Amino acid sequence: MSAEVWSDQENDFIVATYFAMLKDDLAGRPYNKAALNRSLQQLVSRTRGSIEFKNCNISAALIGFGLPYIKGYQPRFNFQMSLAEAISRWLARNPAFEMARSPGAETSGFSEPPPLFFGTPPTLRNAPPAPELAQLEAIARKFDVAGRDERNRSLGQAGEERVFLHERSHLSACGRPDPSARVRWVSREDGDGAGYDIASFTPSGSPRLIEVKTTNGWERTPFYISRNELEVATARRQEWSLVRLYDFSREARAFEIRPPLEAHVSLMATQYQASFQ
Repeated sequence: MSAEVWSDQENDFIVATYFAMLKDDLAGRPYNKAALNRSLQQLVSRTRGSIEFKNCNISAALIGFGLPYIKGYQPRFNFQMSLAEAISRWLARNPAFEMARSPGAETSGFSEPPPLFFGTPPTLRNAPPAPELAQLEAIARKFDVAGRDERNRSLGQAGEERVFLHERSHLSACGRPDPSARVRWVSREDGDGAGYDIASFTPSGSPRLIEVKTTNGWERTPFYISRNELEVATARRQEWSLVRLYDFSREARAFEIRPPLEAHVSLMATQYQASFQ
């Protein structure tokens, strides 16, 4: 067996073990890395150091998938795409994993969540090194990470609820209880199609239209935006903004971008409508 190339079976073994640790990590449960490493050594005939290094490779790949990773295994890049394939196979066999969120990220019945921290949107200054970014983007494209987040309705709704509660709380804290009471969760009350999810207000009372995009991954995880959302963003650019929630499964953080979106992100057409002639 090559010291460098891991077989598909070996990758499947270590990926499954990593996700077992990750689920405990997200839930705040203890787990024994050393014992799991020893068990893996028997399955894959690899050294302790090789297994530890591979776990760091998995952390790096999970960033590309837009998923959380174990902080104790700091990402190491330049991994083989076969490792990403093993992660994809595990996710296909365990679809419930992406629906789960850590208890600290959940809200229920409009209860008051922890404060939502808004930071600075990603810029060229805080971009990863080009080779690392290229590898992450390759994974995101091949495994349609943006589409997976878009189809994850429980994640999307949880993110919208978090922003809805934040807007009400923020207005109340600003001494504006009347606008706070009039904040609407439009996508829930009226359904999708408005071009935004939350209808809120600024502290001065001006309308504020918020489209929410949520991921469990890092801040640069790609996302889908519809033609209708772009059209509303253009038509009502003084009122419309996009709130990006990320790292949602641990401690949700956010940033906000306003039109024109092209100043912040690259927009790429991903599908075409086919009409019969």
